[in-house]
Amino acid sequence: MATREERSTDAAAESDPAADGDGADPVADAPDSSETETDRRGVGAAEPAPVGPTADVPAVAVSGLSKRFGSGPDAVTAVDDVSVEIEAGSVVGLLGPNGAGKTTLIKSILGMVLPDEGSVRLHGIDVREEPRAAYAHVDAMLEGARNDYWRLTVRENLRYFAAVGGVDPDSVAERHDRLLDRFGLESKVDTPVRNLSRGMKQKVSLASVLAGGADVVFLDEPTLGLDVESSRTLRAELRRIAEERGLTVVVSSHDMDVVEAVCDRVLILADGRIVADDSVEALLADNGRHSLLIASRDLSPAVVADLRRDFEVAGVDDGGGRTRIEVAADSDDVYALMRRLREHGVTLDGLDTIEPDLEDVFVDLTRDREGSR
Repeated sequence: MATREERSTDAAAESDPAADGDGADPVADAPDSSETETDRRGVGAAEPAPVGPTADVPAVAVSGLSKRFGSGPDAVTAVDDVSVEIEAGSVVGLLGPNGAGKTTLIKSILGMVLPDEGSVRLHGIDVREEPRAAYAHVDAMLEGARNDYWRLTVRENLRYFAAVGGVDPDSVAERHDRLLDRFGLESKVDTPVRNLSRGMKQKVSLASVLAGGADVVFLDEPTLGLDVESSRTLRAELRRIAEERGLTVVVSSHDMDVVEAVCDRVLILADGRIVADDSVEALLADNGRHSLLIASRDLSPAVVADLRRDFEVAGVDDGGGRTRIEVAADSDDVYALMRRLREHGVTLDGLDTIEPDLEDVFVDLTRDREGSR
């Protein structure tokens, strides 16, 4: 279920005349001097930060952040006392079930939602005290948001948002060409974005964010609408750019393969709180779930029933003239399981190990959280 904040954001977008199928026109709809790029795209600023990022200062530092919607017994706590630091140059995944608070947390960091408590610093700059200086470091692509000007061509969008970020577009022309090539947009450079498919629009939004001068980027569901090959390209580009430019990337996604492939670290939210914060490798190692997939023609119903009494049998498949069972087992269980199969005279036709993946970890952590309510 969408939070109140998400519903109000959607309603505001529907009531915005510039959010129709034509997108916005940066000439006809040019912002006046009182309207910052934050109002137009969600983040960004009209002037560069006075100081550059330093290695000993976190790119993002959130302390005691809380956000509630409504009041009294109907109040909804979307983010509950979250504190986290993200190192410069790292790629961090932000995961959580629907309603966990991911969107509200991101928008609170970006200044699109005013938190009730807590503070946010971007490269050491407090966003409340110096919003322009802080947000000069940041760009974002938000799911469902109007991230580009649809009346501009693909190349014009890249140049425009580079300029908005304080970067001379000519100085990063090679970077733009490389991104256009990597995302398969080179044949569309002179095409207005409004004439592109949904997947192509998504690629333009990604390229526009990565082509600018920001050193912290937030990507909300970046693979939405992308085909398999484009998704693979995105993974490679994120890693390359993060390593070459020291770019800090926060990826919020339900695509576990993308998060597992590109992220140095994963934050998992449930009920507005961080329930896990570690590297993918450490989360997988701590999960402790390992399974054996056993195939044999000797696995009769009686044998399977006996195994169920002492082992966690996750699944049974009787197809193809032999039975396959999946048994959850740690090291001690494996030895006990082999002894039991030998006692039943079972000859193995196949034996495979099934290792847990990030989706298994995610489900276990968030399911345990739901069960504790």
